[in-house]
Amino acid sequence: MLACNIGTWLILFLLISPSMSELDPRRTAKRKRMSEKVRKMFYHAYENYMTYAFPHDELKPLTKTFTNSLSELGNLKLEHLPQQYNGSALTLIESLSSLVILGNYTEFERAVRWLSSNLAFDVDARINLFECNIRVLGGLVSAHILATDSTDRLVHGIYNNELLILAENLGQRFLPAFDTPTGLPYAWINLKYGVMEKETTETSTSGCGSLILEMGALSRLTGDPRFESVALRALRKLWSMRSSLNLLGTTLDVLTGEWIEYSSGIGAGVDSFYEYLIKAHILFGRDEFWRMFQSAYLAVQKYFRHGPWYHEADIRTGKATYWQLTSLQAFWPGLQVLVGDIAAANSSHREFFNVWEKFGVLPERYLLDHQMLHPTEKYYPLRPELAESTFYLYQATKDPWYMEVGESIVDSLNLYTKVEGGFASIRDVTTMELEDHQHSFFLAETCKYLYLLFDDSFMVGKNYIFTTEGHPLPVLSAWHEKVPETYIPSNWTSFECKAQAKRASAMSMRVCPATTLNPGPDSQHMVESACHIHDAREDHRCLTDEDCGVDSTTCRRRSCSMAGYCGLWVFV
Repeated sequence: MLACNIGTWLILFLLISPSMSELDPRRTAKRKRMSEKVRKMFYHAYENYMTYAFPHDELKPLTKTFTNSLSELGNLKLEHLPQQYNGSALTLIESLSSLVILGNYTEFERAVRWLSSNLAFDVDARINLFECNIRVLGGLVSAHILATDSTDRLVHGIYNNELLILAENLGQRFLPAFDTPTGLPYAWINLKYGVMEKETTETSTSGCGSLILEMGALSRLTGDPRFESVALRALRKLWSMRSSLNLLGTTLDVLTGEWIEYSSGIGAGVDSFYEYLIKAHILFGRDEFWRMFQSAYLAVQKYFRHGPWYHEADIRTGKATYWQLTSLQAFWPGLQVLVGDIAAANSSHREFFNVWEKFGVLPERYLLDHQMLHPTEKYYPLRPELAESTFYLYQATKDPWYMEVGESIVDSLNLYTKVEGGFASIRDVTTMELEDHQHSFFLAETCKYLYLLFDDSFMVGKNYIFTTEGHPLPVLSAWHEKVPETYIPSNWTSFECKAQAKRASAMSMRVCPATTLNPGPDSQHMVESACHIHDAREDHRCLTDEDCGVDSTTCRRRSCSMAGYCGLWVFV
């Protein structure tokens, strides 16, 4: 029993548990060798940016020049580009937390001092709210916390919260975007003039539903509740728009609150919405976020999952629309680790890695029904999602196979994308033709997750969640409105005190709550999770229903589809 007089929240995560000492000296030596290899990758990218691109936004490694790309992020048609914008040192901001994780406090301090003296947001530039939030605001908030949570990171000068002041200034410039009848924010806003006349009213689910971590943290740090309030209002409105199947579309109109695109999945346009629900619950302790996430996760497993893959479906009917893998989907196994669905995470992760091995990298879009690349989206822009999920799964299982996966990713990046001037994106994975762009997230995420896979000393004895851009935020009891339930991400097992029920894992009790347990109204035991019986085959192929097990999240018996895969199929 957990004592009920605990005054602060104890929270345990698989991914941030203290490092286990490796008994095998060969494995220890390999981890050290690989972490140094990743360290060199980071500095090759970082130093070339500082030499050829700083203080502009991103590096063009083939020509050793720069691009002021903040206004281009999410701007596929490259419309309304500013004429006088000269960059905001985007890659430097994105690199701040990575420098701390690599232990380079000297360079971190130098970067903080430069940004404190030179960065300003009073610029005539139209930016994407979502991209600027996760990259710039998230980078500044995280770096401010890292600058103040230790006495040995800033040794040569006095830090007077300059990064937080910059973050607050940026957050204030975001606020006019939320001034809509629905509370859903415009996707685009001018940093100097606010929402422009005749601005598009179309935005994505991710754009509305992936703001709560950064803006919530900003409110907790500044004491100004407006940032969290507008982000929370938008998230609640978005959740109210879900279909009767608990599914959300991909794009919507911020003025009318109506869906534009009803086909949806777990990839682009929706992905970080799911991610931020569970991470917001962990960071802020609101049960509201957990209830949203649990309903959404069950709906995804019911309507999108096909064996180890996730297709897209119409949110109104649940019928499949597009059978395709997109590289952004590779974050999903990492999310599943947070809720303890390790078997499902491992199954999908292996399929993503198989595609990586087939092409040498992970293509942007792969057509599952035709087993071929998408004809126009053959590129790989140095994305981090597979490395991210690999890191999470290793932390959860300590299975050395995931380190082998990480080594393969590192080797591919060095073989195919490393050039003299940095790391270049791949334009076509069939020819490995390069593109002259080193995205800032390569330093914020790709290198960071690969480094943490081999050296997790930064996290020992600490609890962090990572934003969708890889910026760490600490889990603090002071940020919780009440003492929330102790959360242990293993089969959704949790315990609550006093008048709240004690919840236990059905897997540990060897029962299926949907069919076996029926607790009375006065019972103190409530089973929240579900028993899990694996499918007969690891690849989830089947001939009859007898080859299928019991689903780990709904406790429903899985059935064999006409295509020969086990799943929770809905026949319409």
